[in-house]
Order: sequence, then structure tokens, then C-alpha cells
Amino acid sequence: MYKINEIFYSIQGEGFHSGTPAVFVRFSGCNLRCVFCDTQHQSGNMMTLQEIVDEVNKYPLAPLVVLTGGEPSLFINEAFVEELKQKTGKRVTIETNGTRPIPANLDWVTLSPKSAFHGGDMEPCALKRCDELKVVYLGQDLAQYDDIEAQYRFLQPCFEENEEQRKANMQACVEAVKTYPNWRLSLQIHRVLNVP
Repeated sequence: MYKINEIFYSIQGEGFHSGTPAVFVRFSGCNLRCVFCDTQHQSGNMMTLQEIVDEVNKYPLAPLVVLTGGEPSLFINEAFVEELKQKTGKRVTIETNGTRPIPANLDWVTLSPKSAFHGGDMEPCALKRCDELKVVYLGQDLAQYDDIEAQYRFLQPCFEENEEQRKANMQACVEAVKTYPNWRLSLQIHRVLNVP
């Protein structure tokens, strides 16, 4: 049984697959307590893997399943990923904080380390290889990510409810990308477009 916060069909709003239709499987529970986390970890329904598969299969046009959270690596293994692939015919991706081992049979790994933030620094990032490295940027030293091997590197401004702070975060992120061109800007387009 898995505690699932929600399963929904939308577009990937961030990083390399931005704009791609996807089914999101959001797990409840995380080993970190990041101040900006938008997941309600206390809520969720216990579901079997077959129930998760059945829910994902309600969206046959989506090419991707995104395992997110919370922290999905706390709950999944290779058998989980394989069954999800086989029974849905979709590519299975993960968004992880990198503090735990992940299954080797995932199709795409998005690593978003949180060690630069209060609450996200409870455990170190152990994952050193990923498809994309996506960093929420608030002015931290980017050299701390140099030892992570990634095909793509994205900086994303931290979303703030306060409009003035949100604009300041965006400008700082743009300047960082201009200063360090091995990074690319990633926007949360689902927030920009107000897409659920």
C-alpha cells in the first residue's frame, strides 16, 4: 500500500519536459521539511499498486508518468517502476531530492536537491548522477552542485506569494543564468499560466 496525496493529469510545468502532458503521482511523506514545499503530507489515500495503475490508465494520451511528492524514493522500488511501465505503456520519471537511492529502471531522473534551504538541509544529497538537475535558486553558491553529473542544468526562481519578492527572485535567477551559462532558466509555467 502507498499513501498517495493525489493523481492528476496536467502538463509538466518545469524543467526539460516542460509543456509535456503527464500523469502526476504525488506521494505523501518526505524526509525533509522544506519551507516552500506545496505538498500536504498529512493528507492522502492508501492505494495499492494496481489502484495506482488503474488511475494512471484513465489518461491514455499522456506519454509520461511523473512520480513526485513528497519524496517518492522513500516508497518505490524497481518492481514498482516495472509494473507501472508494463501496465500503462508510459515512460516513468521521478522528481527526487536525491537523499535516497532510486530504482535503476526509471526512464528519467529529475534531481532537485534541497540542501541549500532551511528544512531541506536535514539530510545531504547523495545522488550524484541524473538526467536533469533542477535547482530552486535563492542566491546560493552554485559550485556546491559541480560534482553532480547531469545532461541538463536548470535554475528555477523560488515562487513567493509576495509579488515584489517573486520578481526579485526571478531577476536574481536570470542574472545567475547569464553569469553561469551552463545553467538554463526553468519557469513554473503551470503557475504562470494558472494551470492546475
